Order: sequence, then structure tokens, then C-alpha cells
Amino acid sequence: MKQKSLHIIFTVLALLCVTTLSAQKMPERGLVRKGNRLFDKERYTQSADAYQHALNHDSTSFEARYNLGNTMIRRAMADTTAYADPESSAAKMSQGFISQAEGLLQAAAADSLRTADERADAFYNLGNSQFIQQKLQEALKSYRQSLVLRPDDMEAKYNYALTKKLLEQQQQQQQDQQNNDQNQDQQQDENQNQDQNQQGNNDQNQNQDKNDQSDNKQDKNEDQQGGGDQEQKEQPQQPQGQKPKSGMSEEQQQQLLNAIQAQEDKTQEKLDEKKKGIIIRGKKNW
Repeated sequence: MKQKSLHIIFTVLALLCVTTLSAQKMPERGLVRKGNRLFDKERYTQSADAYQHALNHDSTSFEARYNLGNTMIRRAMADTTAYADPESSAAKMSQGFISQAEGLLQAAAADSLRTADERADAFYNLGNSQFIQQKLQEALKSYRQSLVLRPDDMEAKYNYALTKKLLEQQQQQQQDQQNNDQNQDQQQDENQNQDQNQQGNNDQNQNQDKNDQSDNKQDKNEDQQGGGDQEQKEQPQQPQGQKPKSGMSEEQQQQLLNAIQAQEDKTQEKLDEKKKGIIIRGKKNW
């Protein structure tokens, strides 16, 4: 019995020595387990420190990268004050956590030495980090990659469907905004063309009015000038007994016409006599 008890004691001591030597050779495993305990207690800051120390010992540790990425997402989502003011220091710190998580999970998902389920989990959480940053196109690809590795994952299917719907809505809004901008630009161009056409019509009407005024003025001047010529050519008949502009009465004008006619008659008689060869002297006409 004593020999059997001693054998059991030696076996336990041997196992403890092996465990101690293994822990000394791979300290990152102990740090990962420590981080897991802190994570379960929602002590995300201390948990992240443990995982980071594990990565300092082994930068290729899938467990450390994967768990640290998930922890950074939890740290970002735990600070609710970051959502109140996007420009606050808390919000910027939260954005930094998410960005760090994305890089860690990308590296974990790209580890081809891990199992399909492990990589599916990495792609799934990678999609979550991208979704939080509103990188919907990248998140959709990550969820799709997760479903390729594990097609029966209902949560991945839900996230994929939700992201696809939001992405379609976003694209439709962008298209609607682009159409609105184009319509506004087109309407603005049409308004400018209408204003230019209206201004051109106004200028043309003004020029036409000026031409019409000029023509009316010219016609008026011609009418006035023509009226003066007509007055000169066609003197209005003076009322009887009224002196004309020459200062002679009608009776005096008639007497003058008679005298002129008598003088013309005498001249014609002399011409007739000359034709007959005799000169008829008359009285001196002075």
C-alpha cells in the first residue's frame, strides 16, 4: 500500500512539473485563460490587457487575436456616452477600439490553419466590427464568407439579410439624392435660360419700342414738314373781304391781273403786225 501511495505521489508531482514546464514554455496560453476569466466578469479593460500580453509572447496566437478583437468591440459598445456626442473624446476612443478589433479579426479570419468553425466565427465578428463602422459593403462580404464556412448559422444569416437590406436602402437614397441634384441642376439651367430669354425679349422689346418711337418721331416730323409744303402749295381760300398775306385785297389782285392780261394782249398784237411786215406805233406806254 505504501509503495502504491508513493507511486501516486510521484505521478502527481511529475504532472505538476510537466504543467509548470509547459506554462513556462507557452505563457500566452495562461494569459489567454486569464483574459477569458476577466471577460466573463465583464472586466474588459483588464481582459484586453491579458490578451495583449499573450500576443506579446506569441503574435500568431489565433485565440489571443480573436478574443482581443471581441473584447475591443465590447469595450466600444460598453461606453454608452460615446453615442451621445460623436465628436467627444469617448466617441473617438470607441472608434479606435472598433478599428483595432477589425484589424485583429481580419488576421484571425485569414488564418488558414484554423478549423472552418473557428474562421466562421472570426468572419462573423469581423462583419460586426465593420457593421458598427457603417462599412456595410465590407460587412456584407464578411457575413457571406462566414456562411460559406458554416451555412447553417442563423445569426449570420440574419445579419447578412439585415445588412443587405440596409445597403439597398442606402444605395436607393444615394440614387434619389443624385436624381434630386440632377433635377435641381436641370431646373436651375432652365430658369437661367428662361431668365436669359426673358431678358433678351425685354431688350428686343425695348429696342423695338425705341425704333417705333424713332419712326413715330420721324413720321411726325415728315408730317409736319409735309404739312408745311402743302400749306405752301395749297393756300387755304381766304374769306371774302379779308386781305391775303401779300397785303392786297381781292379787288386789287383782280386789277393787277387785268393789267397784266392787257399788256400781254398788246404784245401779241405787235407780234402779229410784225408778221404782216408793218410796225404799228402806239402811244408811249409810260
